[in-house]
Amino acid sequence: MQKNEMAKDLPVMEEQDSTCKICLLSKQARIPFKGASWRATEKLELVHSDVCVPMSEASLNGSRYFITFIDDFTRMCWIYFLKAKSEVAEVFMKFKCLIENQCGRRIKVLRSDNGTEYTSNKFKCLCDEAGIERQFTAPYSPQQNGVSERKNRTIVEMARCLMQEKDMPLKFWAEAANTDVFLLNRLPTKALEKKTPYEAWHEMKPSVKNLKVFGCVCYTHVPQEKRRKLDQKSEPGVFVGYSLQSKAYRVFQPQTEKVIISRDVTFLEEEKWNWKEGSKAEKGVTQKC
Repeated sequence: MQKNEMAKDLPVMEEQDSTCKICLLSKQARIPFKGASWRATEKLELVHSDVCVPMSEASLNGSRYFITFIDDFTRMCWIYFLKAKSEVAEVFMKFKCLIENQCGRRIKVLRSDNGTEYTSNKFKCLCDEAGIERQFTAPYSPQQNGVSERKNRTIVEMARCLMQEKDMPLKFWAEAANTDVFLLNRLPTKALEKKTPYEAWHEMKPSVKNLKVFGCVCYTHVPQEKRRKLDQKSEPGVFVGYSLQSKAYRVFQPQTEKVIISRDVTFLEEEKWNWKEGSKAEKGVTQKC
């Protein structure tokens, strides 16, 4: 106002560099978070990890949590399901052995939040013995672990969409989340230049010819050894994902409440199971569970 003469009789004021304590107590805001300025230049140079908040309902095997591990260089993601947070150290050791054997490299840095599952003495000893440097986010600053936080959010949102599309019960959240990660690893990401995480990690392009609609009705062939002469040659079920150990599908059989692995499956992708009546719903008919 003084410089532009916007008012009369203004006292002469000088700028002061000192910080006003009253303003700090009344107006202080958080320092803006800047985008990541550093990226890993090789596999396992940096791994992001985070445990998702507990789900309202247990999964088919009784899990309520999931934990993700993301390689910063390739953005390849792995997901594990937990019944309790105390299992994190054991799961991390299992993950570490798997990927280090796959790529012939060792994990150098692990970035996570300050959750007790990561700061426990057991987890600390595992990292110290393996020579893994640990990076923690500042308290109440999940933005500093943005890669894992955003990935977990994406997984939960995708799982919700997959289940709602076929009106599936909440107990299938783990199957949906596992399918999400399978798909995300085979989809493009802004973090990579014209590559999918699968290709960046395995150094080969993924095949998508086996992709099917999650939650659709399907029929699984019954092996000759498990049926009599005039028995039905297939059984109805619900498609709930892909097997990571073999070229096969995961099918939930409502009659037995079990998930089976089979490659001989016929899919009716536009149909969904009627969970109220215990039978498949008609094509195009919406059934609320």
